[in-house]
Amino acid sequence: MRDLSRFAWLSVAAAIVTIALKTTGYFVTGSVGLLSDAAESLVNLVAAVVALVVLKVIAKPADDDHEFGHSKAEYFSAGLEGAMILVASGFIIAASIGRLLDPQPIEQIGLGLILSVVASVVNLVVAIILIRAGRTHRSITLTADGKHLMTDVWTSAGVVAAVFLVWLTQWWWLDPVIALLVALNILITGYKLLMEAGGGLMDRAMDGADRADVDRILDSHRDPARNIEVHEIRTRVSGRQEFIEFHVLVPGKWSVEHGHDILHAMEDDLRDRFPGVHISSHLEPIEDERAYDDVDL
Repeated sequence: MRDLSRFAWLSVAAAIVTIALKTTGYFVTGSVGLLSDAAESLVNLVAAVVALVVLKVIAKPADDDHEFGHSKAEYFSAGLEGAMILVASGFIIAASIGRLLDPQPIEQIGLGLILSVVASVVNLVVAIILIRAGRTHRSITLTADGKHLMTDVWTSAGVVAAVFLVWLTQWWWLDPVIALLVALNILITGYKLLMEAGGGLMDRAMDGADRADVDRILDSHRDPARNIEVHEIRTRVSGRQEFIEFHVLVPGKWSVEHGHDILHAMEDDLRDRFPGVHISSHLEPIEDERAYDDVDL
């Protein structure tokens, strides 16, 4: 499997840069918004390092202990990122409530805005790169890391808005209120990542247009007039890998070679639509009652 760790290194570098910018911004301004922003960037760094390790793991070929490869490791990374996003949002909420109960003025607002905007631009560029790479290479790790960085962009946007409005109105309580709203957005993102990771670990089936295409391709090879049928169609997705399983029923008097030709044509059409797919197929005589014993789909 292709090594995508270079994208994780990019995420690590972005996290280090943004941590430096936002931490400086916090010490300069005293803004709880910038403090919470810096805390999320620290989470980004840890998540990026985890993604780097996971991408190295899944790039390894299948071995005696993992005969189907290591692709499910991606879901552990996505789950960890989701959990860390929830932790970051909890930290932001705690810090914001404390500041809401005891509002404090923000100092050197102009410098704080500049630092936050620069950090946001860095995260935005890297987030777009990671999300596109995740979709191209079907990597949930890169997609999760990109979405994580994108939440950081929204966090920073909220912080910039808060700091600017505080400067205009002198309403010091507005800083923690905006931070609380940003924390809510982060909570939602973390929850979605956890659900996606859980679905993958539970062998989530292919869905939407992909599953429809599987059914369409196999249906096109059904031929009641020649007693050619398909059943027991199952699919699952594991990281960047897709798996399709099905049984083909043909007349028992056919030769193995004839039946195999029909089966091979189905597999070829599926592989044309899903390059790199793992297919497990089984040929059965349509007249044999045992061919229907395990039919449950």
